[in-house]
Amino acid sequence: MDGGDLELGELLASAEAAPPGESVDVVARNLQKRFGAEHVSFLFVDLIGHRLVRLTPADEDEETEPIELQGSVHGMVLRSQRQHVEVDGQGNQRIITPVSNRGDCIGVLEVTLQHADDTVLRQVREAAHALAYIIVTDRRFTDLYHLRRRTTDASLAAEIQHQLLPTASSCESSQFTLAAGLVPADDIGGDTYDYTLDRDTLHLSITDAMGHDTDSALLATLLLGALRGARRSGCDPVAQAQQAHQALMKHRRGLATGQLLCIELASGVCRLVNAGHPWPMRLRDGAVEEIELAVNLPFGVPAPIPYREQILQLRAGDRLILLTDGMQDRGAAAVDLAGVVHETRALHPREAVRTLTAAVSEASRGNLGDDATVLILDWHGNRAPAGDTAAAN
Repeated sequence: MDGGDLELGELLASAEAAPPGESVDVVARNLQKRFGAEHVSFLFVDLIGHRLVRLTPADEDEETEPIELQGSVHGMVLRSQRQHVEVDGQGNQRIITPVSNRGDCIGVLEVTLQHADDTVLRQVREAAHALAYIIVTDRRFTDLYHLRRRTTDASLAAEIQHQLLPTASSCESSQFTLAAGLVPADDIGGDTYDYTLDRDTLHLSITDAMGHDTDSALLATLLLGALRGARRSGCDPVAQAQQAHQALMKHRRGLATGQLLCIELASGVCRLVNAGHPWPMRLRDGAVEEIELAVNLPFGVPAPIPYREQILQLRAGDRLILLTDGMQDRGAAAVDLAGVVHETRALHPREAVRTLTAAVSEASRGNLGDDATVLILDWHGNRAPAGDTAAAN
């Protein structure tokens, strides 16, 4: 076994030289060669974030059952974002390491060795870090990663909806940590969320296109396309709202509610527009409250009143919760959302999102009448990211 430092440059070059669907195999062979690993595999988080799916190497045909995250050691590794080592029945060490990129939990790397000292453990962590970048890059060129993450069949509406969402449901920066989750209704309800980070501004949106199935998915496509086009042209929230409204009016496809936010990274000043959307919640100093915003009419409703920009001042330590009405309607109304937000205040936004959506799904007995979507933003200001401390929870 070679005890030298892992040559990440060489590993990345080897992965780039391989076909995009085989780059994970390159990492596996590298670890087997360097450390005499008896077994190396990568497990993806599935699309709904409840299970892990093992990516079978190209030279193996064996399929394995998905692993439930709840109550598993793999789920613990993903929650804590810390490497875990255990000894199997043969005395070998099984090393399970999170594979994440900027707060986005992609999966875990599982390596079995006869013996691993601190140096080897560090090198496996480095390999997992490199693997995250490899997967983020290579999934642009192959459907393999998308295909293997599916544990259920997807309808046309669900396929459209999924493609509208950001490729990463979580993101971390020195000023903030955010995470989002969407639990689709049986008959897709048109929810989307979006975010992007400029040099000095964080842009967020959460929207709900009226209707169900492909009608709502197509309306959501038109809405989000208009919002992104306006945002990428440098428009502020009011101009973004106006362009989205005009797009829906022009094509007469229906109505949509939404909340658009632009947050200045240096100051925490948040400029927002509320177009008929449920009020957000804020957790500040241990207290949860709704932020009572002025509400404009939804996008696509003829109205002479222009969209209104409102200002929120975020403070370090604030948690902002954006949601759609599917988190409050019908069976979901039985959930004390404010209570769950308070109970999960010490958790990373990823885990708080999972807890909230799980509570709503359970209250609805798995039969949601509408999509349920939540986006949580932790504002740090100039402090370190929450991921540095939340791993202990």
